[in-house]
Amino acid sequence: MNHPPPPPHVQADAFLAEAAALLGVRGLTTDPERVDAWLTDWRGRYTGRALALASPASTAEVAALVKLCAAHGVPIVPQGGNSGMAGGATPDATGTAILLSLRRMDRIRHVDPATGQAVCEAGVILQSLHDAADAAGLRFPLTLGGKGSATIGGLIATNAGGTQVLRHGTMRAQVLGLEAVLASGEVLDLMTPLKKDNRGFDLKQLLIGSEGTLGIVTTACLRLLPAPIGRATAWVGLGGIVDARTLLRQMERALGEALEGFEVVPAHCLASVLAHQPTARAPLTEPHEWNALIECVSPSQDSAALRERLEAGLGTALEQGLIADAVIAANDTQAEAFWALRDGISAAERALGPAMQHDISVPVEKMPEFIIAAAPAIEAAFPGTRAVAFGHLGDGNVHFHVLAPEGAVRGVWEEADGKDVSARVYDLVTEWGGSISAEHGIGQMKVEELARLHDPVALALMAQVKAALDPDNLLNPGKLLLNPPAREAARLARTAAKA
Repeated sequence: MNHPPPPPHVQADAFLAEAAALLGVRGLTTDPERVDAWLTDWRGRYTGRALALASPASTAEVAALVKLCAAHGVPIVPQGGNSGMAGGATPDATGTAILLSLRRMDRIRHVDPATGQAVCEAGVILQSLHDAADAAGLRFPLTLGGKGSATIGGLIATNAGGTQVLRHGTMRAQVLGLEAVLASGEVLDLMTPLKKDNRGFDLKQLLIGSEGTLGIVTTACLRLLPAPIGRATAWVGLGGIVDARTLLRQMERALGEALEGFEVVPAHCLASVLAHQPTARAPLTEPHEWNALIECVSPSQDSAALRERLEAGLGTALEQGLIADAVIAANDTQAEAFWALRDGISAAERALGPAMQHDISVPVEKMPEFIIAAAPAIEAAFPGTRAVAFGHLGDGNVHFHVLAPEGAVRGVWEEADGKDVSARVYDLVTEWGGSISAEHGIGQMKVEELARLHDPVALALMAQVKAALDPDNLLNPGKLLLNPPAREAARLARTAAKA
């Protein structure tokens, strides 16, 4: 990508001196021992450089720092828990940017049971919000495997999904209001949680999912729900992925709004987790080609009543020959053990060797057929690979992993054959009317593929919005959208391809 040249040494020194005076010793560091740990993404795919690590403690400090960066032309890479999957919080290799950590802004300002709302700073860890809501008899209806490190600001910036989207929606549905610092250093205050507000564009929704390219989220007002009284969780063995879709529709009719999660796990993924986690146990006595993890909760029915409803629905499916076997968790401990198998897939697959991970979505009704068609197509096109799909069938989002051939070298295969694999996967997803990013964002990992495959009219509109809000391209440059010169080159390439 085209990156701006590094600033002259004297200019960098002047900027750092002013930033240090602004933020103090806790708020700014250039010490490699403190900075280096945050320069590589969670997956280990991207490593960059930075002028310094800035850790402001308030919105006012973020705003002042952004103004200072604008005055000196210093790019800003915002970072939450550094648990993203697309390299969106990792600086590039030029060393011209400052890494802006929101982790010191970690206050939960209040949790209000009367309104069902919480006000959090961007650096609050998701698990901390869960704990605070639980203490008030409430819950925050979004969770994911990285809840112990993911931050509220990062979840908003990427419009995170997770395992409860089937019932509660993505992060967009949870954000009632937010505060953000714009590229100018101005503070945009959209914190008032109005149910009806027709004063023009919904700027809140524009910022959600923008990956720090339009503004830096500093605070959010989030919706909370009553804590569930009952919970029932089942692990189900199935003969095929098409059966899983049929079972999903039957469970929707049988359980209604109580159905909160419906995850699919193929035999290969379950076997990988069992091999990777010595204490893990298979829920069923016999292996099955596919498994479904079903969760239902209710704020009004107790666990016994929910288990009866779930058992009745599964009993009907068993009589119809739709499922081969099933077990309903006897208690929360067993339910969490089921979820640990699901949440452990990514780490277990990574331990097997190099792989290309794809966070994709297609319409729910097409997903089984997509998996059936895409997996063998990829394996045939790239001999020795193994394609596996798992995840949130209930909302049409699966994680489509392609494992490298035996003997492939980690870090080498991904940059060679791996890129061709991903391009082919994204071609297939696009042909099926899907999205190349369902919940992890675009970051730098998919920026070129988005430029290649997305609707050019949509890309042009996004570029215009970016130019209007960040004319100097200082907010997370090169993420989500290509930098302007590369963007123009991609546009010309698309035009030439159509000629």
